[in-house]
Amino acid sequence: MSEENESVLYSSQAPEPVGLYPHARRVGNLLFLSGVGPRQKGSNQIPGVELDNEGNIISYDISQQCHSVFQNVKTILEDAGSDWSCLVDVTVFLTNMKDDFKIYNQLYADYFKTNQPCRTTVEVKSLPTPIAIELKCVATIE
Repeated sequence: MSEENESVLYSSQAPEPVGLYPHARRVGNLLFLSGVGPRQKGSNQIPGVELDNEGNIISYDISQQCHSVFQNVKTILEDAGSDWSCLVDVTVFLTNMKDDFKIYNQLYADYFKTNQPCRTTVEVKSLPTPIAIELKCVATIE
């Protein structure tokens, strides 16, 4: 993580933000992550997503997106000097609660067996890029 100042953090390993915001911001012993999606670093590739010529989603695999977004969160946490076990609150945005919640919830349980942060899951109509899941996280950091 490079630091613009004491509290604004950018990860050199995570996908680039799609707007003017940092990957995370430290306030005291808390680390607030900006919304994290499943995109791959250095590209606009989204695991498991097939787009048409206009950029509309033709099909997607929520399982692949979940694995990717969890890995992106882990990368940002570790790059900031925190880790997965330090997560205390996770807000999850899904674009299709009816079809995707069951798979997402099973994968979430696998990833959070030993650490169980508070969690809120909400359905949204869309996200800024053609993704089906985004996480907003808070973790502790020493």
